[in-house]
Amino acid sequence: MNFKQLVFLVLACSMLMTVSAQVENITSNEISKKWTNLFEGDPQENWEVFIGAPHATVKGLDNIDPKSDGKKSKPLGLNNDPKHVFAFETIDGEQVLHISGEIYGALTSKQAFGNYHLKLQFKWGEKVWEPRLLRERDSGILYHCVGEHGSFWNVWMTSQEFQVQEGDMGDYYGLAGTLIDIPSVKKEGGKEFDYLKGGALNPYSSLQRLPPNHCNKGFDNENPHGEWNTLELICHEGTSLHIVNGKVVMALFNSKYKNSEGQIVPLQKGRIQIQSEAAEAFYKNIEIRSIRKIPNKYKKYTK
Repeated sequence: MNFKQLVFLVLACSMLMTVSAQVENITSNEISKKWTNLFEGDPQENWEVFIGAPHATVKGLDNIDPKSDGKKSKPLGLNNDPKHVFAFETIDGEQVLHISGEIYGALTSKQAFGNYHLKLQFKWGEKVWEPRLLRERDSGILYHCVGEHGSFWNVWMTSQEFQVQEGDMGDYYGLAGTLIDIPSVKKEGGKEFDYLKGGALNPYSSLQRLPPNHCNKGFDNENPHGEWNTLELICHEGTSLHIVNGKVVMALFNSKYKNSEGQIVPLQKGRIQIQSEAAEAFYKNIEIRSIRKIPNKYKKYTK
């Protein structure tokens, strides 16, 4: 190869790399704007199931601990769902996740996500189970899930929680070693903190009793029982927004967790878990898209 041929080859490779980079950027931009429905097609491609410890009252299973409270006994484990706690059904022509709630469990995304906008529809069913027969119906969306299954109550992963509970939709809980900061206030005479836009930034931690691992939403925006709710979760770097039926009910900052080396480090990416927690529930149209920043319409909640 002579010098001219060598120069031509170098220039051609350079041009090819430039074009490839441009294509890669275009593809990335297209993906970042595109909603992907995680319930379409075969659910097993995107999700796995982990079932916790059956409560002593669960019928039809062998070797149940007669003293089980649903938390401390041995879990059924990964992709072992003999009671069909999580079932995908076609209802009115739509793919719907039907959660019986009979045993604590989690539908877990196989993929970890960071910097995203999650949107889905949710409504309550009628059935309730021990150990929550006399309590509010409860479920939840866990995000930035890391580590092993079963870190919390032998079923859920280390994670941040977008609470889905009757009257408390959009609350925050930290599970199994997570921390976060939330603008919030404790009302005079009250025992708990409520989210307050522009309020003092208070720490929340699941590592010890104080500071607490729970903060109430700013206000209730849940639809009446039996109606569909639209829930949205926006996560960018260490910031997240809990949105219920189009309104931000909480903004959270500086997501962190205690890693396996005992260090407190940023927690900005992880898997997603949808809980079964003793109440029948339905989810549909779970869509996700990547984002490069907090959308402009929500920036006022991050100041």
